[in-house]
Amino acid sequence: MQRRVILEVLVDSVESGRAALAGGADRLEVCQNLFEGGTTPSAGLLAALRHEVALPLNVMIRPRGGDFCYSRCELEVMRHDIRIARELGASGIVLGILRPDGTVDAEAVADLMRLARPLSVTFHRAIDMARDLDEALETLVGLGVDRVLTSGGEATVIEGVDAIAALVRQAGDRIVVMPGGGIRERNVEKVVALTGATEIHVSGSRSVESQMEHRNTRVFMGKDLRAPEFSHNQVDSARVATYRRLVG
Repeated sequence: MQRRVILEVLVDSVESGRAALAGGADRLEVCQNLFEGGTTPSAGLLAALRHEVALPLNVMIRPRGGDFCYSRCELEVMRHDIRIARELGASGIVLGILRPDGTVDAEAVADLMRLARPLSVTFHRAIDMARDLDEALETLVGLGVDRVLTSGGEATVIEGVDAIAALVRQAGDRIVVMPGGGIRERNVEKVVALTGATEIHVSGSRSVESQMEHRNTRVFMGKDLRAPEFSHNQVDSARVATYRRLVG
């Protein structure tokens, strides 16, 4: 019998969490600032999601956008954020730390894992910026990390599908290798079939128009490279339901 594929959905709002639940998600990855690839969500968002959505919440622990080589002060921020996530009912944490030479910072990861346990620990797509995927995976296995999210060291899972399949074989039952990054309804079955993955990570979002009737189009709240001011992305329960149907 084919094993049921676990469907993790990326969310950055309570509305998205509710939509993911309605669509059949098994687990949520919670973060904010998706424009920068996702950073640590606010305590308010975590508390509200825990109250509103009866799904496991894996919480992003990332103090800023950009690279994954962190200062002593940034690591201290991450420690505090892990404590808060635990207090607010997180099921797991999601992190990724690299050394300047592109290897996994095993010492820093181990330190944060000690704070996080007994929550599950996912190493995110920082692995895709590592100098060697095989080497990085073995380091994570040695640390006892539960899961790694990866696009196979490429921009999307389709481009990295062969590398992901190799990582799944290398991992065996020692660690979960979860494809994520560019999964769409049109390719999700192919990704699962070609990689042998038992978990996948999707966004399943759509653009939602702002409720603002008065709009001052002369002013923008972001930097020059900016998202639309009068719309935002939100998980679409119908898209999540389609993923659920396609992967079983």
